[in-house]
Amino acid sequence: MSYERFAYLYDELMEEAPYEEWVRFVLKKVEKHGVMKRDMLDLACGTGELSIRFAKEGFSITGVDLSEDMLTVANAKAEGAGFHIPFFQQDMSALEGLGSFDVIGIFCDSLNYLRSEEEVVNTFSHVFKHLKEDGIFIFDVHSIYKITQGFINQTFTLNDDQLAYIWNSFPDEHPNSVEHELTFFVLDEKSGKYDRFDELHYQRTYSIEQYKHWLEETGFNLVEVCADFEEAGPQSDSERLFFIAKKA
Repeated sequence: MSYERFAYLYDELMEEAPYEEWVRFVLKKVEKHGVMKRDMLDLACGTGELSIRFAKEGFSITGVDLSEDMLTVANAKAEGAGFHIPFFQQDMSALEGLGSFDVIGIFCDSLNYLRSEEEVVNTFSHVFKHLKEDGIFIFDVHSIYKITQGFINQTFTLNDDQLAYIWNSFPDEHPNSVEHELTFFVLDEKSGKYDRFDELHYQRTYSIEQYKHWLEETGFNLVEVCADFEEAGPQSDSERLFFIAKKA
């Protein structure tokens, strides 16, 4: 997947994302589980929107993303907001040399972009190594219901003056996985014409029991599984699953 053009449209496309809900949820879990210090690693941080919001809440933030273009946007946004946030370009399934943290998060269903089971397990293992004793690991993923009922064989569109897109989702070769084919049309204000570019994104999810198994296998104690930013456990039609684990 390429983020070269997508990175510079990402914030506009995510304008209505419930970022304040992610912040509220994490603050509640940090307090609930007695994490006093606030060194936080934001994995797959994208354009840094959540990193900056957590910095405003008093966290000492480090951000990591695979995309150089995403990190370019993140750096500019952080500086514009008055924060010096160290951002690093790394694959979250192969983290190294970042130090240790009280809180590590993977938000906005970013874990679902990993293509293989091995990459998920490797990510959990590297998170474990970078987490302080009694630190917490928080991540959210799409549920199987969301992938199979909310995405597969669905079409989404946007038609604004500056930006339009057609987004088609198809089943991928693996169970509970989806390919998102996106075609963007972006207005070039100088020429008055629209530039077209295409993106192919892939997401894959697993059962709650599978995620639990991998967390325990890599040394974590699973503390909670929640759904859709609420305290309640997942239901059959829950769309976003949250896992909170502690270092054993």
